Amino acid sequence: MSTATITLCSKGQVVIPKEIRDELHWEAGTELTLVSNASGVTLKAVPKKTGRNLADLIGMLKHDGPPLSTEALCKPVDLDEENDQDTNHDRF
Repeated sequence: MSTATITLCSKGQVVIPKEIRDELHWEAGTELTLVSNASGVTLKAVPKKTGRNLADLIGMLKHDGPPLSTEALCKPVDLDEENDQDTNHDRF
């Protein structure tokens, strides 16, 4: 992380040094949020929107095999049956 001393101009503007802009990957048009606090201000980049929404995720997880019924998907897992299958494995 870099530190720089900058000067506020008569119009209330500051210039963020190129070294810091490059380090943070801030290009022209990057939206920034300025938060005031007791000791000064904090400047943060507004997170970029990915352009994805929930509908984009439909079909992302694939299931190889026959379709499962809702009842089968909602059936509680019996841990005893699962543990019986693992009896051949060494336990520490």
